[in-house]
Amino acid sequence: MSRTQTGCPWRPANKVYNSKPIIELHEEIEDFFNYITPNPEEHSLRLSVVKEVTGIIKQLWPFAQVEVFGSFRTGLYLPTSDLDLIVVGDWLNMPLRSLQSVLERNGMKRVEVIGKAKVPIVKFTHARSEIKVDVSFNNKNGVQSAELIKSYKQQFPSMAKLVVILKQFLLQRGLNEVYTGGLSSYSLILMMVSFFQVHRRNDCGSPSANLGVLLMEFFELYGRQFNYDKVMISCRGGGNYAPKSIKHNWGRKRPSILAIEDPLDTTNDIGSGSYGMPSVKRAFEYAHITLSQATNPNAQALQTNSSSILGRIIQVSDTVIEYRKRIKQNFPLATGANGRSSDSGSECSSEASFRF
Repeated sequence: MSRTQTGCPWRPANKVYNSKPIIELHEEIEDFFNYITPNPEEHSLRLSVVKEVTGIIKQLWPFAQVEVFGSFRTGLYLPTSDLDLIVVGDWLNMPLRSLQSVLERNGMKRVEVIGKAKVPIVKFTHARSEIKVDVSFNNKNGVQSAELIKSYKQQFPSMAKLVVILKQFLLQRGLNEVYTGGLSSYSLILMMVSFFQVHRRNDCGSPSANLGVLLMEFFELYGRQFNYDKVMISCRGGGNYAPKSIKHNWGRKRPSILAIEDPLDTTNDIGSGSYGMPSVKRAFEYAHITLSQATNPNAQALQTNSSSILGRIIQVSDTVIEYRKRIKQNFPLATGANGRSSDSGSECSSEASFRF
């Protein structure tokens, strides 16, 4: 009988994993995805936060349109992921300070204007749920990119499970925010899409692929092989690599930064803000070395069924575990007379409207 390892709550207490380490890693990735996938209470709570914030915004601008984008719209969010909203309206200058004031009056916490970012935003924390929210104005590309990501999810069935692993990996190392030099979710997903597009395995993106092998090969590509100085990624037309030199000034000031052509705007390098890319590269290289050692058949005798292979590179903190428990306890789903949830948006897989 196996035991759940500290920091690895995705490992069922009584599960016996495959004796082959590379298959065990695949099984653990499956279990992590099932564990970290938002439960109905978490999904429903986020919808309620969107509706509450929309109501506050419409106190100021009754005719504004509020749309959800980012990871909540694509379904690729972690329990602590930010909630991304766009306010669409007719303004000559973005009313960042006006929004800050009305949010503070309505009890939102840690309201902050990030006015000098490439896409200016208002950041805050929803007091009751502790969900962090980012609001931008008239950023229509955000919705388009979310819909593009959803199409990539359909094209590459393995993508979602690998992306949430990588998001957790970057999160716990503080490498997941562009404004601190990290890698955005959009950049990460396009790196994964490019990996699938240029990969030589026939089963690369299929549901039957070994996720452990794919994860290790992703880490190997971007941690040890990819030429960040000279090559850019393009996912258009089935995907390809191209020299940075074909784009005027791309990478000239910081050649070590990853260049990624935005499929929705070929003049936009979405990797340009990730000045901490050398740290991301080192983290990927570390992960590849660590997993290669853990899955080496010669080291198989050292493996025990209570020792997590995936847990060597990612952990889920007690703080997150307790936070998820609090949501389940404090925000139960409303139920009807038949005992079933009356919230049509409570199922994480359901198709909810993201326009308000």
